[in-house]
Amino acid sequence: MERSQMIEEILRLKREKGALILAHNYQIGDIQDIADFVGDSLQLAKKATEIDEDLLIFCGVRFMAESAKLLNPHKKVILPRLDAGCPMADMVTSEGIEAYKNDHPGAWVVTYVNSSAAVKSVSDICCTSSNAVEIVKGVASEEILFAPDRNLGSFVQEQVSEKQISRWDGFCPVHDRVTGMETRRMKEKFPGVELLVHPECRSEVFHQADYVGSTSQILEFVRKSPGERFIIGTEEGILHTLKKENPHKEFILLSEKLVCKDMKKIGLADLLEALQTEGPEINLDQRVAKGGVRALERMLGDQ
Repeated sequence: MERSQMIEEILRLKREKGALILAHNYQIGDIQDIADFVGDSLQLAKKATEIDEDLLIFCGVRFMAESAKLLNPHKKVILPRLDAGCPMADMVTSEGIEAYKNDHPGAWVVTYVNSSAAVKSVSDICCTSSNAVEIVKGVASEEILFAPDRNLGSFVQEQVSEKQISRWDGFCPVHDRVTGMETRRMKEKFPGVELLVHPECRSEVFHQADYVGSTSQILEFVRKSPGERFIIGTEEGILHTLKKENPHKEFILLSEKLVCKDMKKIGLADLLEALQTEGPEINLDQRVAKGGVRALERMLGDQ
């Protein structure tokens, strides 16, 4: 089936079945263009609580689809590619979190949404890259375990020096592979051009940035900025929206390494098949779901 035919059939099935398509900013352009809503983790989490549709097609990675299911337990949540995972999410386990809590009674576990439902279920509260600082400032304990992203944890610690933050030794392989030296070279190559980076980058990278923020915050920064050129330090999928929204501005990717293979796994053919078969469906253990939704709702309640 040709691309135009696939798009036409996807739109037809979406209308026929009353489905809603959600896509992350890092998805390929075709998926972003056909989605009903595109956003970052926090935006997608909020959107999942507002939808009326009973069939939700989530174009992202598995932990995102699980979060949507946690917040919509009675709705059918479909992830077109079950093998679209997140290496960072795999770096932390629920057993590891529970062991920390046993050794540190009274400490709060603040878990990045880039984690499995099982890990969320034993956490006290979740956060995203856009609200991590606010969440950590607001928790009742002075002692915190931030999991699983050590880089985002470092960024938060610098903003919330009054808290004692232990960091799980996890990271996003895509953002973490960019080095401070590589960043300096790009700044030297493009003097005066603002550098915008994601806090999943190493501290040696975000310390050189003019602005540090989530994908939605980077998009908002560019919309409001009078600048015409920007170096972008996050996954290259964001360039699609940046160019659509700002056709007269120029965007330079900080590094060619900033490509997430898992985020690129879902194509139009996968989306079409997901609508045709209404699968693969995300289902969660009830015990996991109960704890996971509590941590997510605590986060959303603070917004």
